[in-house]
Amino acid sequence: MSLGISRNKTGAIIAMAGILGMIAPPVNIPVMIIGGGIDMPYIGFGLPLLILTVPLAIVIVLILGLKSARASRVDEASLPPSYHSEYGWKLYLPLILLVVLIGAERAFPQAFPLLGMPLVFMLCALVAPLTGRKMKSLPITRDAVKAALPVMGILAGVGMFLQIMTLTGGRGFIVSMLTGLPLGLLYLSIGVSMPIFGAVSAYGSPFVLALLGSNEIVVASALSLIAAMGDLMPPTALAGLFAAKVVKQDNYTKVLRQCLLPALLTVGVSLAYIATAEFWGKIIFRSDRLVLYGILLAVVIAVVAGIMIVDRVGRGRLTKEKI
Repeated sequence: MSLGISRNKTGAIIAMAGILGMIAPPVNIPVMIIGGGIDMPYIGFGLPLLILTVPLAIVIVLILGLKSARASRVDEASLPPSYHSEYGWKLYLPLILLVVLIGAERAFPQAFPLLGMPLVFMLCALVAPLTGRKMKSLPITRDAVKAALPVMGILAGVGMFLQIMTLTGGRGFIVSMLTGLPLGLLYLSIGVSMPIFGAVSAYGSPFVLALLGSNEIVVASALSLIAAMGDLMPPTALAGLFAAKVVKQDNYTKVLRQCLLPALLTVGVSLAYIATAEFWGKIIFRSDRLVLYGILLAVVIAVVAGIMIVDRVGRGRLTKEKI
């Protein structure tokens, strides 16, 4: 907002970043649920998810914020104070510890114990009070639990709804009806039904079975991202609700309106990812991984260079207009 981006667009950026962060590796709960339904282990999803989420994150932020940020100046007085000069590198210690613990579990699985994500984040949280300003941990913890209770209530309600739908056969009827459609309509049903059903659509394993013959890991990765769009669907709309609270917007539907275009783009890209799953599978799971990493590095460099060029050209035009 200090860059001149509106409150609602800022909330949309936060909401979409939260969704893409939920889908990005190393942990993706929706794809674990999808894999659990068809006995598919959570192995080999890192690169497919990375390729799917990182470019979308860059493009979405540029769509929502570049025009507004380019036309304004940063109000430094509105920014929170920086404590880097006072505490130095210690401020980043919890984040460094998080990366080290997550990376060590995967790089050295035989030598390093499997801590699990809850314990990893707990250890980083315990280190955080020792790295910067003094804080009262107990009130902060109490406030965090208090803020999380409404969301926990929503999740509990969604869980009960899922169980009732399963027991009555309603979920099975809907899924069997959708997966029995012709291929063209199947893609349409994936793009429409999974976001609409929200948390119910996280159980997208039947769609993986309906698309057997394509690379199942790539298909499940894309389905998890489409399922995550359910976090933008009212009345729950968890991502929009959280983002609205962060930007202090009482009416969270105003944030959701700004998420409409990024959400449609995300669903479209995911469906294209599913349609070209075999192509991506051959590239991602090739034996020569060094070539793949080189290509990814080149793509990242090209994207960053392109953003810098676009920004410089835009700033140049803006300066000429002011003159």
